[in-house]
Formats: sequence, structure tokens, C-alpha cells
Amino acid sequence: MTQPLVTSTVKTTCPYCGVGCGVLATPQADGSVTIAGDPDHPANFGRLCSKGSALGETLSLEGRLLHPEINDERASWDDALDLVASRFQAAIAEHGPQSVAIYGSGQLLTEDYYVANKLMKGFIGAANIDTNSRLCMASSVAGHKRAFGSDTVPGNYEDLEQADLIVLVGSNLGWCHPVLYQRIVAARTARPDLKVVLIDPRRTVSADIAELHLPVAPDGDSALFVGLLAHLDHLGVTNSDYISAYTKGFEATLLAAEDWDIARVAEATGLSPLSITRFYDLFARTAKVVTVYSQGVNQSAAGTDKVNAIINCHLATGRIGKPGMGPCSVTGQPNAMGGREVGGLANMLAAHMDFAPETVDRVSRFWGSDRVAEAPGLKAVDLFAAMGRGEIKAVWIMATNPVDSMPEADAVRDALKACPFVVVSDMNRATDTMDLAHVRLPAAGWGEKDGTVTNSERRISRQRPFLALPGEARPDWWIIKEVARRLGHAKAFGYFSPGQIFAEHVALSAFENDGNRDFDLSGLGGADYETMPPVQWPVRSKPIARMFGDGRYFTPDGKARFLPIQPPPPFAPAPGSFVLNTGRVRDHWHTMTRTGKAARLSAHMAEPFVEIHPADANALGIRRANLVRLSNRHGSALVRALVTDRQQRGQLFVPMHWTDQFASNGRIDALVTSKVDPVSNQPALKMALVHAEPVGVRLFGFLVSANKPNLAVDYWALAPAAKGWRAELAMVEEPANWEDFLAATFGTRAAFQSIRDERSGRRAFVLIEDGQLIAALYTAPDPVLVSRQWAVDLLGETDLSASEVLAGRPGADRPDGGAIVCSCMGVGINTITEAVTRHGCTTVEAVGALTRAGTNCGSCRAEIRGIVDANRLIAAE
Repeated sequence: MTQPLVTSTVKTTCPYCGVGCGVLATPQADGSVTIAGDPDHPANFGRLCSKGSALGETLSLEGRLLHPEINDERASWDDALDLVASRFQAAIAEHGPQSVAIYGSGQLLTEDYYVANKLMKGFIGAANIDTNSRLCMASSVAGHKRAFGSDTVPGNYEDLEQADLIVLVGSNLGWCHPVLYQRIVAARTARPDLKVVLIDPRRTVSADIAELHLPVAPDGDSALFVGLLAHLDHLGVTNSDYISAYTKGFEATLLAAEDWDIARVAEATGLSPLSITRFYDLFARTAKVVTVYSQGVNQSAAGTDKVNAIINCHLATGRIGKPGMGPCSVTGQPNAMGGREVGGLANMLAAHMDFAPETVDRVSRFWGSDRVAEAPGLKAVDLFAAMGRGEIKAVWIMATNPVDSMPEADAVRDALKACPFVVVSDMNRATDTMDLAHVRLPAAGWGEKDGTVTNSERRISRQRPFLALPGEARPDWWIIKEVARRLGHAKAFGYFSPGQIFAEHVALSAFENDGNRDFDLSGLGGADYETMPPVQWPVRSKPIARMFGDGRYFTPDGKARFLPIQPPPPFAPAPGSFVLNTGRVRDHWHTMTRTGKAARLSAHMAEPFVEIHPADANALGIRRANLVRLSNRHGSALVRALVTDRQQRGQLFVPMHWTDQFASNGRIDALVTSKVDPVSNQPALKMALVHAEPVGVRLFGFLVSANKPNLAVDYWALAPAAKGWRAELAMVEEPANWEDFLAATFGTRAAFQSIRDERSGRRAFVLIEDGQLIAALYTAPDPVLVSRQWAVDLLGETDLSASEVLAGRPGADRPDGGAIVCSCMGVGINTITEAVTRHGCTTVEAVGALTRAGTNCGSCRAEIRGIVDANRLIAAE
């Protein structure tokens, strides 16, 4: 554990999703850190999700990069920084500034982002700095700019509680933004008339509060909202006064939509005419509507058009800029919006300015540089493609893992292997991207970093340090400015604190602004950086929480723009192929570099899986919990089958979290095509075509181990346990010598005790020393029937006997809570089932009162409700 920097409670901000929750972090005398939600923060009012609640469990130094490395050898900071500067300088001198690039992350703080963007665009003179935010919200940025003239999210979180209808589009809010979801749940409890519609190909947990779920066909969103615009006009509920006074382009947009009647929309979306009509009429008759959209909209080859199709409906009805109404983009990363503010995307300059000649001149004068880039640079997909062609000679990757998160991830890995010089700044020594670095730079992590982030409602919050920098780790802004100094730009990068950088960022936002640009922090000039409370931008004389209430937009004439949208044709995959949808699970984050450390965050879902409809599984001969190989021309993945009718036929869902650090072949983005939206260049991460087939397996296995096992089998998925490790295994052939296999796997030649059931082929191997479990392995020809959480919990027990562990399930004297459902409270399915069948709990609230399940972040409540419903009849007998 890193050493505490302070001993008192520190107000900081969660490093996960774009909700931007306030966190209270309190270092303890034993080196641990107590985490709680900040009741005063306006994003979460004290509530945290399972990931945020477990932040204290992710702060260990295990796996941290603690000193610089050059070519796998420890190096000094001076040697590492000198090498980075000299190699970048040499590439620029020989091949020009377009030969170098920076690839950043929404995990960077705004101050880090600002310095990186200033170096690349302002002093190297090329705009080849892009970010993994390109993968999550670039289409929303493009849609905002087309409609509003600026990248402005109009409303705020309060609108969710003030709305009478909330439309969730391509957003599993219940799992991906649980705190916002629970704010909606609370509002709906207080006002039962609040309606929710879920538009998503999958029936996710977010459907739990929805009156209507529309399982739209892939990329059918555009047609659905184009048809809605036509329907609103047909019913006469468009706001002609608002359209006339504050917008342009309505007639052309309506002309493009008028042929999209309900029958045509039904054909394009796969929805029934009745359900479409219900949605349209609900939208038409409800004045206060908020449309919340996320990756299901953005991660599409038509993502920008989807965004504008949604915005068109709000502009046409004047439902924007007022309490309880408007389009609302929720971002996936904690500082995706902060990166947008400082120009972290390759098509932005700084402070929400673009590359128009007058803005280039303005930023040049402010930065005091005659080298400012004059045109957009390479965006993420194009950047790695150019690298693969040999055009990028040096790249610096900061706080992200593109070998796993980029589309066509195998090609990205090959491009990095071929790049002459790769620098990676990160916390962790072992990531799939870090493995390819020529220079590794140890960066500060959450709890050690000092700066600001901006959430999805434009709220800037402080991220404050409470842990000392471990080893030789340094803040990202310091690392960047030291390279800038070595490149000859010491005067422009003479920063000594993040507060100084933030002050410059504030000054640039206000420079020659006069209210003509949306991003304006002039009201923060001279503010106390250390004590600055959460504040929404723009901040002029005072903060502005809700934009466009006055009907004034940031286009040249001040009017919003309608965009005519032509929906793409219905997507029809070839026979025998499936549409692959990628996304997130409840308790993990991106490529698990942080959440992969917390045992309870792996307890709910501990291995990569594919959701497949029962009819599709039956047709392919795929049984529950069997292994499935997914493949296409870009790559392949091996995942566990989760057979469920939540998934539509012909479609598959696989989470994007698993990497080569946690699974043998779970890098699902290797299968995703690099096709991008033509306006935003955001890749279509939810629409790959793949083949699926069952995998023949001789033995399945499950193990627990006090020490990290060495897994050299055909399939494995590894996860931490509270006192060790757990892993799922599968083997095409049985080991020829079990003693050798156990020794190689567990690193010991000690004698294991074992049992074998000759009839079923099941085996168990156990090593106990002094009454403590060192290792256990269970194998079977079918998926192993072992009480997994019980076996994991045995790692912390004493006075164990081999016989009880070999049984693979607890005796009558030892309760088995079952597979974890509530990660926050560690409550399993058996405990919840018993609450229903033995104690008469008939509601989620009653289960929570008895077991505490579902009483923290609430993202497991839909699953609890399913367990209650499934067991209610048994309880009544």
C-alpha cells in the first residue's frame, strides 16, 4: 500500500465513469483507505456504485510501475526523459512533425491533458494527439457542433429528476452509470407518473424500471427518431414559434423525414408498429422529456446522425434548455469532457476552439508560439493505421491500453510492434500495451494525482491527492513538461503545480471570448484552486447550469441547426454470421487495470462470456456454460456461453474488459472492424460480424490458490480472490501426468490429496498445510459443479481438513451464500433465495432489509427482483 500523504479525510472525485461522483477518502493507520460517497457533491449526494465503493481495494502497489525503464531495464528519470526527447526530436528533424503522435486517455486529468495538447499542437506543430475518448463520445461531440455550433451538453443531472419521461437510448444506465440510474429510481419512487422508455437491442437491467423496452435492430436508432420527427409534425405538436425564432433547416429536415411512416420505421428497426406508436405518442404528449444516450448511439458508423436525429426531435418541440427536458449525452470516462475542453481530440485546438485561421492565430498569440498546428491531426483509428504503414516514427501513449480497447486490436498490436519508438506512461507494469514499450514511465495514480476532471453535466470537480507518490512515480503533467523542456520549450512549460496549469487553462478560455464561445471559465479567474468546489461551466459572473434556455446558440447567426438525416438501410448479416455487440459489465472498468485488483469486483462475473439467445445456442449445439469460439478475418476469442433470452436472435454480446493479463483469449476488440463514422471518426464498436462455434473440451476446471498460479492450458480466466486467486480452466486433452501439471500450475512439488469419481470423471486435488488451504483444483468433463464462492472463501479459513475441501461444496454446518449477486455487500444468490423461501421476503426492499443486498449502489436490484419473482411461488407453499 502506498503511504498516506495526509491523515484526515480528503474530498476528491471518483476515477471511473462520467457521472463524476464525489468521494471522501480517509487514510487509516494500517495503510488502508476508507472510501465513502461525498454527501455534499451534487453529482451523487453520497451514493457510490460497486466500483467506486471498492476504490480502497485497488490502491495496492502490487503490479505498479515504480521506476522508469528503458528496453526492460531500470533507468533514471534523466536518462528516460532524455531518450524520449531525443528520439522525438530526431523523428521530427528527419520526417517532420507529422511523424510523431500522442495517444491519451479520459483517465488523464485536465491539467495533464492541457500540457500534452499544448506540447503537441502548440510547439511540435502537429495535431496528432488523440485519445480513447474518440472511442466513446466523438459522435456526440460532432452532433453537438453540427446542431449547436459548439460541443455543449445542454442540461444537467437535475433534469433527470424533473422530467416526466426519460428515454434511454443505447445506454445500460443501470450498470454503466449506476448512480444516475438510482437518481432516476428515486425520482420515479417519489413521482410514480415518471415514465421510462429503454431503446436497446438487449433487455438489460435498465429495463427493470422501463414501461416500454424497444429492442431496436442494430443501427435502427436513426430510423426510429427520424420517424418520431415525422410523427410529431403529423400530430401537430412541433413548436412552430420556437422553430421560427431559434432554429434553421427545419423544412429540409422534415422533408427528409416525411416518408418515414410507422410501417417503414417498423421495417428498419425490427419493432412492432404497436410499440413504435406507443413510444411516439408518449413522447408527443409529454412536455418534459430527457433523452439520455450513450455508447449504443455513439459507437456506430452512423453515430453522429443518430445524435442529430435525437436533437432534431428536441429542437422541433422546443424541449431543450428548460427544466426536465433536453438531449443528454453521458460519457464513459471520468474526464472525457475535460479532454474535450483542452483540445485533447485531434480535430480540436484548445478551449473548444477549432482550426479556423482566426482561432489558430488567437491560440498562437496566447501560447507565444509560431508553430501552432493549422489543421486536424490523425484520429485514433487513422493514427494506428498510419503507424502500421510506417508513417509514425515515435508515439507516446498515456494512461490507456489500446492493444485491447481499439478496434482490430491485433493490428494495433502489430503496428506498435513495428513502430520504431514507443513510450508508455502508466501506473501498471503489466498491461498488453506496456509490454510493447521501449520506454516505460511510472505515472501517478488515483489517490496520488492532483487536478480537475469534468463530468457529463459540465461539472468541474477537484481530484485531490491523499497518498504519497510511490517509488519514482510522477504526475503526467510533470513528465510532459520535462520532455517539453528538453525539446527546447522550457519557457512555455515552466509549470510548478497543477494549479498554475489550471489558471492558464482558465485564462485561455476567457481570452478574446466576450461570450462568443461556450467554454468560458473567466469567472474562476483568481479562484482558490485548493478549495474550489464542484462548479458547472460556463462560469462567467456565475456558473450556468442549463444552456440554451434563452434560445441562443453558438452558430454564426445564433440559431440551432436541424440536420436532415437519411437512416442507413436495415442491417442484414449473412447467413451463419452474428452481429457482435461489445460493452461493459457492472463491476469492471475498461481493461481492468484498476478493477482487476479488487476481489469482490470479480466475484459477480469472473471470466469473459458471450450472451447468446437459447434458439441460436441450440442450433449451434452450444450448451449452457460451454466454451464458444468467436471469429472473423480480424481475429478470434474464446469465451464462456451465457445462454439468455435477454439477447435477440442473430446477435451476441461480449464485454470488452478481458485482456491477456486476465484471460487466455478474451480480447474481444480484436474482432471489431475499424469502420468509423464519417463525421466523427468514432469506430463502430458494436457492429462486428462474427462466426460462433462450440469448442470441444476434454476437461473443465476451477481452481483456487493462495499464490498466483501459472496457467498454461487451452483456456483460462484468472481473477483475484480475497486471500489469493481463482481461475476457470478448460483443456482439450487431459494432462499426461497430473503430478507434473499440479507442480507447474501451483509452483510446488508438495503432495496433493485427491479423489476421483470413476463414473462421472470428476476429480479434485487439494493441498493443505497447517490447516490452511494452499491450493485446490476441481475438474470434470462438463462445466465444474463447485460452490465457487465457498471455495474462494476457504482461502482465508484455518483448521481445514482435506476431506471437506475435496467435496467441492460445504457441509450442513457451513452456509454457502452462493454466487455473488450484490458485490457491494458480498451477498450471494443462495442467501437471497433463502430470504424469499424461508423468511418470506417478497420485495427487493424486504430482501435488502434482511441481507443488505441492493442497499448501496442498487445496480443489483433488478437481479434481486428476478430471484424474488422466481422463488415467490416456493415461498407461498
